[in-house]
Amino acid sequence: MTDSPLRLLLDFDARSQRDQNQPPAFLHRRDRKFALTCAEQGQAPNARRWLEHMARLSGPGSKASAGQKTLRLWRRINTGFALGGAVFGCLTMLGLLFYEGGQRINITVILAFVGLQLLLALFTTAQSLAGWQPWRWLVRRLASERNSGTAARLQPLLMARAAHLGGISFAVAGVLTLVLMVVVQDLAFGWSTTLDTGASGYHQLLTTLAAPWAAFWPAAVPDLALVEATRFFRAEAGTGAIAPERWGHWWPFVTMLWISWVLVPRLLLFLASILLLRRKARQLLANHPGMHALLYRMETPTLDTGNHHNDAADLPDTDTHTSLQPLPDSNLLLCWAGADEPELPQTLIGEHTLLFRAGGRASLADDQAAQADIANQLAASPEPAVVVITRGWEPPTGELEDFLASARELWPTGTQVALVPLPLHLPLDTEREPEPHQLNQWLRFAERLGTGFASVSVPRLHWRDPHAELLPEPGFEPGTESRKLP
Repeated sequence: MTDSPLRLLLDFDARSQRDQNQPPAFLHRRDRKFALTCAEQGQAPNARRWLEHMARLSGPGSKASAGQKTLRLWRRINTGFALGGAVFGCLTMLGLLFYEGGQRINITVILAFVGLQLLLALFTTAQSLAGWQPWRWLVRRLASERNSGTAARLQPLLMARAAHLGGISFAVAGVLTLVLMVVVQDLAFGWSTTLDTGASGYHQLLTTLAAPWAAFWPAAVPDLALVEATRFFRAEAGTGAIAPERWGHWWPFVTMLWISWVLVPRLLLFLASILLLRRKARQLLANHPGMHALLYRMETPTLDTGNHHNDAADLPDTDTHTSLQPLPDSNLLLCWAGADEPELPQTLIGEHTLLFRAGGRASLADDQAAQADIANQLAASPEPAVVVITRGWEPPTGELEDFLASARELWPTGTQVALVPLPLHLPLDTEREPEPHQLNQWLRFAERLGTGFASVSVPRLHWRDPHAELLPEPGFEPGTESRKLP
């Protein structure tokens, strides 16, 4: 058994975590190129070849991979469990075989201890399958770096493997100690229990336990005569009529009992833990988020021409539901944010024109004063209207929107506001208007303010839609420099 699937998973998980700091476009180009190279060589791209490719790109180095570091940690843990199991197994067997001349080694105690070991082995496997980690504190203490989520899912199976390895060392050390004690000492075995159990019932229990080896070593199965002869009671003195060598005839049974019900289950469960660990590693690798992303990058071309659909003509919808309106007959002109600098079109200025300034370099007090002065002028007008001059090349600002919102509350009900965006080029030509895209942004602004309150006009005698073809006004002669307000 090797740790190749486990190491492959750990190395892939570590590489995927490092790739999270790279730009997606770079990862896509790199992995797509790797897939194309494999296709040219007639190989199927997989995780192992991809990691080897990444290692070649990284170049030679002495730094161990993440998989090697994790496996090295678990080798230390396995070694610790094996050494601890060997020492504990030797001491345990010495305790079970402790013998003085006036007492017997109780087979019943050995049976109970063997049953306890079997239950512990089964419990270790059950807790690994359930995902419980009773030795998590030990792993945290020994690990220098925090494990990822993928490595944490493997810890129950890794710890079960270490525990079973310790159990194998425990069983091997125990059976070797047993054989050594049989050789160097004259051990006297017997059986005793406080329960009212007859020799035949006890013999039936021993025969059942000896079933695994009864066919190839019949001498290791105690017969009924031995069971009846070697029962002892604590209150008895001496050995009775039984021959002294009969007390030692139990050692083959004890040896095979230990091997069959302590060592063999641990070996089988240890092998099962390795198989489960390899299977778990393959499943985690197949379902790893980084694996899904890697397969997508390898299968998807890095350049998508988009021939099936060309969105170059899919421009945003900038149309509005409003259009240019005639310039109202009003002598109240509000120049916003220095729109009157350096001059205003002559078509907007008359004898009774009143100019007000707000926004831009004007203070908040100046804005409020301009609102109040205009309100006083509008109070006496039967059709209140205000012409707001703005710079057409500059987009509407929130400051202007706030100014008009507060003015709407202060000015008389039904006041009409005409926004007049001026063109960029100076001197201002009365025949020239702002560009259509500039007018559209002011039309959308007026639509947000409310069509019953604000509209957009241009400083011409003949107002028109900004998208319509430019036509001369009726009766207009070239060279005419003065124009009248409508």
